[in-house]
Amino acid sequence: MGSRASAADKMSTLPLSRSEVFGQLRKELHDDVEFHQSDVHIFIIMGASGDLAKKKIYPTLWWLFRDGLLPEQTYFVGFARSDLTVDAIRTACMPYMKVVDSEAERLAAFFSRNSYISGKYVDESSFTNLNTHLLSLPGGAGANRLFYLALPPSVYHDVTKNIRHQCMSTKGWNRIIVEKPFGRDLQSSEELSSHLSSLFTEEQIYRIDHYLGKEMVQNLMVLRFGNRIFGPIWNRDSVACVVLTFKEPFGTQGRGGYFDDFGIIRDVMQNHLLQMLSLIAMEKPASTSSDDVRDEKVKVLKCIEPLTLSDVVLGQYVGDPDGEGEAKLGYLDDPTVPKGSTQATFATAVLYVKNERWDGVPFILRCGKALNERKAEVRLQFTEVPG
Repeated sequence: MGSRASAADKMSTLPLSRSEVFGQLRKELHDDVEFHQSDVHIFIIMGASGDLAKKKIYPTLWWLFRDGLLPEQTYFVGFARSDLTVDAIRTACMPYMKVVDSEAERLAAFFSRNSYISGKYVDESSFTNLNTHLLSLPGGAGANRLFYLALPPSVYHDVTKNIRHQCMSTKGWNRIIVEKPFGRDLQSSEELSSHLSSLFTEEQIYRIDHYLGKEMVQNLMVLRFGNRIFGPIWNRDSVACVVLTFKEPFGTQGRGGYFDDFGIIRDVMQNHLLQMLSLIAMEKPASTSSDDVRDEKVKVLKCIEPLTLSDVVLGQYVGDPDGEGEAKLGYLDDPTVPKGSTQATFATAVLYVKNERWDGVPFILRCGKALNERKAEVRLQFTEVPG
């Protein structure tokens, strides 16, 4: 009997296959009562013509649809100012969707669920047209609606107001996903929070930093707290410094007009890198619930002293005369960038977490565009061995 039980235990610890993992996820999703408040779901991508939509959102929706992780009656509606078609969106997204030949039929089914509406973000009539289209979809009158705002913060106010007054589902639930950057500074962030809370309940609002969905970032907590070997050495006694790096090998690629409003610090450092710093430096949360993890992150951020100019290096990339193609172009060569702009495309900052665990350990944040390689890395440099 003992040997049989042991064999069963071993079987239960075997890694699951991809299909078994997806099977478990489907069961969890479809056992959720709230999830079935309506059988029809509509995912609306606001800013469907943008870089984030084609590189991240549409490919992710495709992977979820391909693997059966979305309800079968899910429809996708793109909305933007550009005069586009679904075929044009498909062409723009294909380089990022990693489709193999055997998935052609499933891909066709995915895009058959897609539609696109062109309109102005400040125009109520455009959102009335969008709502009419949503109602015309099969089961649209009672569908759950999820609005993903892949947009610059400058239009958040108008878009959310028009969604609230023109496009809310009256029978299903509604969700608003707001992408980073969440305002330009503390004042604009607080104004945006106040504006959203005047239109929606807190459970309807999701503030998203898409970088936290990366496998490396999600594994940081498991790496730290799931390995006892790191517990005694994850502190100022053993760690000399922590370096967090985010490097991209390409420039603004025609997005300079958007990028110039924010710069590399607001685009990458203030959100992506600070989130990773928090995961590296925080204490073990009481549980893995979002509230408990958030509380520990906040404790870390409260311990960070304000930066001084002596702890920061800024830069802007220029063209390489000996390079090829885009490598010859500097930041100011992008026609969408204002002439004479001094906006930073590279930044390094040294932060210190003033608490018992990390006092005196420099956390070095580095990020930039048009650099020598693509890299996202967290590096802990341990102290030298004595003697």
